Formats: sequence, structure tokens, C-alpha cells
Amino acid sequence: MTKDVIALTPGMPEPAALMAGLYAGGPDLRVNAVAGGAVLQLCTAGGAPLISVEAPQLIHHPGEVRRLLGDQVPLPEGPFWWTEARATTAAPEGERLAASFAGRVATLLGGTVWPPHVAHTDVVPTSGLTLPTPPGDLPPAVDIQTERASVILQDRPVIALTTWLSDALGAAAADGRALQLVTPPTCRLTQPARTALGTHPNRWVVQHPEHGYYDGISGVQLRWRASAFVPALGEGGARIAEPFKPDQGPAGHQLLLSIRTIQPATEELLLGGALETAWQHLTGAPPIGWGSSEPVNLPWSRRQLTAFARTRAQRSQTTWLFAIGGPEHPAIATTRVLHTQAGIEEDTTFALGYAPGIAPPLDALPELARLLTARHGVATMLATLRTGRSDLTAPSHFESLPVPVSFTLGPDAVRRAGLAHDEAPAPHLAPLRLGPTTAGALHYTLGDGTRPESWSRLKQVTRALNPQVQ
Repeated sequence: MTKDVIALTPGMPEPAALMAGLYAGGPDLRVNAVAGGAVLQLCTAGGAPLISVEAPQLIHHPGEVRRLLGDQVPLPEGPFWWTEARATTAAPEGERLAASFAGRVATLLGGTVWPPHVAHTDVVPTSGLTLPTPPGDLPPAVDIQTERASVILQDRPVIALTTWLSDALGAAAADGRALQLVTPPTCRLTQPARTALGTHPNRWVVQHPEHGYYDGISGVQLRWRASAFVPALGEGGARIAEPFKPDQGPAGHQLLLSIRTIQPATEELLLGGALETAWQHLTGAPPIGWGSSEPVNLPWSRRQLTAFARTRAQRSQTTWLFAIGGPEHPAIATTRVLHTQAGIEEDTTFALGYAPGIAPPLDALPELARLLTARHGVATMLATLRTGRSDLTAPSHFESLPVPVSFTLGPDAVRRAGLAHDEAPAPHLAPLRLGPTTAGALHYTLGDGTRPESWSRLKQVTRALNPQVQ
């Protein structure tokens, strides 16, 4: 497994500080710049990377460190810089080099290091060290690459959709490869990382010391075959790994909203309005930050995220955005922005966590549907509820599937459905009408999130609105 070490400093690590850190291996090692200069690598004389250092990020939200790293590290006051070093374990010196790099940077700038117990400033002897040189086109985050898969080996308590991982996902997709992340069973994924790795053909591979490899999302037993991890099929087909069992401890709840909006593509349009409204309505406060990867590093600004999305659209690039709220209420959102013939489409997944004993505000959903209909061009909104960790991270064991709570159909979709919406699919599924009778939305309450038959009710609704749906 590769090891990650992070320096958290009140001042930006200037080139002199970075170079002082990179001299942790003495003068015999080489420094290479890759990824357009965004990543510095400390390499052996033969070019094999020992550590890779990503460009520092300015973090405005202390809660991000606690969300991703825990409460172990004392934080600098005010905004601070996050500088991450990723060490190979192909050589025993790799982890100590990363720790010395981070320790030197933190010492020079008065910061701290995560994990705190590894920090030091010693020179790590590397004389005579030789390692196989990887292919020149290997992305900095990838440990193994075959014709079918890019494999990353990682071990940290919470694995996020960092710039490292996002770039590796993009590179793998461009080359027609699957991205396969291998971790111990103690690791958890953030919601964005779980979504990315749960999308075919990518995979979260858990390496269990007693039970081999299995998929951390589906539980399917895996094996390495034909240059990739694939299901280990037996006589009865795929098998579920023994460790993939429900957690017996107390579980909280996760309220998940899938919101799709479509608005005209005008110069005045500001993105993020539906998400901001939902966040304010359900938590009492707007989001505090946004970014294009984790850790989320920028203060919340609809104007800035709109400018970012416009720039990417001009380059014909899809835009993915992440948003976080204050530490007092766990919540995170992922938004994909698309420019379609109908206008600007925002597909948002908004997850809110509730500790055991705290009831999610399901009774607030009809009013939220009304607000989104009146202000933000909602096309659809599906609300589901599941038991799960209130911190919204995904463990490598079974979690119950989400159960539908409500479904909202926006005015344009209702109009396209024609007369189908004049009658309820069943007496207990009569919709709440939102807005004018001739141009309103329909909100269906499907249940309280505890009964799986709500999926059948949702299917009844979609069939009634579109008889072609089977």
C-alpha cells in the first residue's frame, strides 16, 4: 500500500520550502515535474518515483480536515495550506521520505503533519537504492497499470475523491481502462469517492487478511485474472464475501435527494440555486464551501462556481462540483452540470446525515418541492432514506439500500405527460399539486423510508405518468 503524509501550514509552501523538504533524501535523488508541473516527484537516479507531492491547496474550512483526517491534528488558525505527499512502499524508505518531507515543510512554516506520529526531519539514506522504473505515461497516483485496469493501492482511514484520484479516473476512462482502488477493510470512502468507484467499470477492491479480495460496495468475492480484479465465479455464480455483513452497532440515517433542474442558458444564470435552497431549507444554513475535488477548499460562491462551469463548457468538458456544509450538520453534495438542447441541466445528489435518535425532516420535503418549483426549474426530485453512518462515509460492509420517501415531477414534465396526471395511480398516491393548475408540479409521498414496498409505489407513479415505462 502507498502511504500518504500531509503537511498543514499557515503559509503557502514556497518553492524554497518545497525544495528543502525534497532534500529529505539527500543530494543523490532527482526531482521531476509531471502532470504539467502540478506534481513534483522525488525519484531514484533511474527515474523511479519514491514520493509524489501535489501542488498545495488553500483550505478555508477546518471541518474538512476533521471530516477527512479526524481530530488528531491541531490546525493552524484561519485558512491554511494542505500539501500532500504520496509515498511508494515498493521501497522501505518511501514512507520515511514522505514523513521527512512533510515534517521539514511544517517545521519551516510553523504547521503540523498528518499522521502526527510519523513526522520527522531526518535525512533518509537512499544511497544505492534501485527500483524498477515505471512506464513514462503512468499517472502519478497509479501503482499498477495493465491493458485493462489502472490499480491504486491506498491505506488511510477515509479516502476522498482527491485531485489524485479524480485525475486517475479521468486518465483510465480516456484509455478505456477500469480504475480499481485496493484498500484494507478498515478504510471508508466519502460519498463522492463511493459514487465514482461504484460506476462501471470502476471498482473498490477490499483486501481482507483472511478472506482475500472482495468488492467493497457489492460484497462480491474477487480475484485477479487477466490483468484486472474480476468476480470469482463458482458453481452458483458470484459469491458474497464472508466479511460483507451488516454492522451490528447503532446506525444513524442518511437522507438522499436526487435533484434535477433545467434552466435557460442565459448570461444572468447562476448555478447552485436549487442546492443552496435545499441546504438552507433542510439544515437552516447555506453551504459553506465548494470545489472540484476533495478536500473542498473554496468558500461558497454561486458566482465563482458558475464561472468555473462556463470555462469548462467552453472547453467541451463536463463539470463536476462538490459542496459541503458546516460541521454541526454532516452534509455533502455532488453536482454534474450539462449544457443540453433544453438548457443548463444540473444533476445534484445531496446527502444529509442524522445521528441515531434524530429523525430526518421528512415533513419538510413538500415545502422544499414547492420552493424548487417556484424558483429553480426543478425537473425531478427523488428523496430516499437509508440507515447508515451519520458522517456519510461508506464502510466496506453491507449497508441497507435506500427506500423512496417522495417523488416530485416538475411543471414541464407534467405538461409532457398530458392528461396522465389527472388521476392518481392509486387512491393512496394522490399527488400534492404545486403551483398553478395549468403549469404546476406534482409531489407524491411514497412512504416514511422504512418499507421497501415504496419502490413499487414509485414504479406505479412513473408508469402512470409515462405508460411506456415498464
